[in-house]
Amino acid sequence: MSSTAESHASHHGCIGDMKRYLQRMKRIEGLARGIANMIDEEQYCIHILTQVSALTRSLQGVATGLLDDHLKHCVLDAAKLSDEAAHEKIQESIAAVNRLIRS
Repeated sequence: MSSTAESHASHHGCIGDMKRYLQRMKRIEGLARGIANMIDEEQYCIHILTQVSALTRSLQGVATGLLDDHLKHCVLDAAKLSDEAAHEKIQESIAAVNRLIRS
C-alpha cells in the first residue's frame, strides 16, 4: 500500500455511521442466537429457514450500506488526493463487490 493510501486508510468513511452499524450487527447477533435456539429446540425447519433468510437479508443490508459509505466517502476522498489513491480505492471496491456477488 502506498504511503498516501496508508495515511488515508487510518480514517474510514463509515465512522459516522458506526453506531448504526453496531446496532444492526447486535440485532443480527440476536437473530443468529435465536436461530441456534430454534435448532436446539428442534423447531420446524421451514420456520428456521425463514429466520435464516431474514438474517441473510440483514447481513446483505449491512454489506451494501458499508459499500455505499465506502464509495461515497473513501473513494471520493481518495480521488481528491491523487489518481493513484483513487485507482487503489476503486480496485478495493471492485474486489469487495465481487466478494459480495459470490456470497
